[in-house]
Amino acid sequence: MDKKKTKKRPVAAVCSSLGTVLLIMLVVACLPLTVPRVFGYQLYTVVSGSMEPAIPVGSLLYIQSAQPENMVPDDVIAFYGGRDSTAVITHRVVENREFMGEFITKGDANEKEDMEPVSYDNFIGKVRLAIPAAGKAAQVFSDTPGKIAAAGLIVLAVFLHGAAWKLEGGEDRDENR
Repeated sequence: MDKKKTKKRPVAAVCSSLGTVLLIMLVVACLPLTVPRVFGYQLYTVVSGSMEPAIPVGSLLYIQSAQPENMVPDDVIAFYGGRDSTAVITHRVVENREFMGEFITKGDANEKEDMEPVSYDNFIGKVRLAIPAAGKAAQVFSDTPGKIAAAGLIVLAVFLHGAAWKLEGGEDRDENR
């Protein structure tokens, strides 16, 4: 076998490099959104300013399941806004009424405690991490247009690698082997 090192054509090198960079960027952007889920975390984006300045609007929250009885004052928890609600609220525990199975909560930016106690049934988990502004990026990949864009980037990266292979005479190389 004759193994000659051939210099890549500049256009092929650019296509290959660009395709690789696109794939790496996509993987880096998606890792923080996928890997934590494997470890049981739920991800939410903050849409209101009730926890500012500690947790600004647009933050990405990592919520870990926990036993409601173990929550103590000052823990930040996530819960559903009501029995049939899908709205997720993130507030600080003021009091944990274990006997009654409920929390008294308050948003940091709110003057008063929440009007209604939070039932243990509506408890999702404890906030373990809040990354400011990352929630906006997460929403890009969570919405349908974002998923389509991500798929488009993958197709573009594969196309660029294919173009680089073709520009280097990929079919001719395979025939010579």
